[in-house]
Amino acid sequence: MTNNSDNVNTALLIVDLQNDFLHPDGAYGRAGQKSEAIAALPESVLPVANAMRQAGGWIVSTQFTLVPGKADVPFISPHLQKLRPFLTTGDFKPGAWGHGLVDSLQPADIMVEKVAYSAFYMTRMEWVLKKAGIENILVCGIVTNGGVASTVRDAHVRDFHITVLSDGCAAFSESAHQSSLADMSSIAKVCSCQDAVALLSS
Repeated sequence: MTNNSDNVNTALLIVDLQNDFLHPDGAYGRAGQKSEAIAALPESVLPVANAMRQAGGWIVSTQFTLVPGKADVPFISPHLQKLRPFLTTGDFKPGAWGHGLVDSLQPADIMVEKVAYSAFYMTRMEWVLKKAGIENILVCGIVTNGGVASTVRDAHVRDFHITVLSDGCAAFSESAHQSSLADMSSIAKVCSCQDAVALLSS
């Protein structure tokens, strides 16, 4: 993963742990789209975030975004509209409460809006990571087989050193979570949040 001298070049990359996904009053909560594993993530990730801050590293948050168009109606990809027909005006809107990182993990040093699974697709992610001198990335968030996996693969081809936090990620099914972790292990290290805290604190 990293050693103590590398911590200033290390970031915790939090993928999409936003109110609209996790909070009962968010877009997914209102629609009854709930997952105990996903809801538990902020508590699991918080010790890593605190250790990263203490070690002098970075907290980077990605924010899934539905970009508003005319009359504030959001642009929603056809596949997403079919998958999540409940999404509507105001959901994942830039600057809105639902769009933000959950309170317990704030503040983030860097926030990057994204419109697709990967945090690198048509975003400034690579640019800001390079400007910050970040070389090592610990990845957590949702969902393991979606935004996390896509972001990890795009980070890999850009030569970042990646560690996936196995219990800092979740999916809507445990089988999808586990198979995705196994797939990512070929291009990234996989470790627990507890092990990550120990390494950052050493």
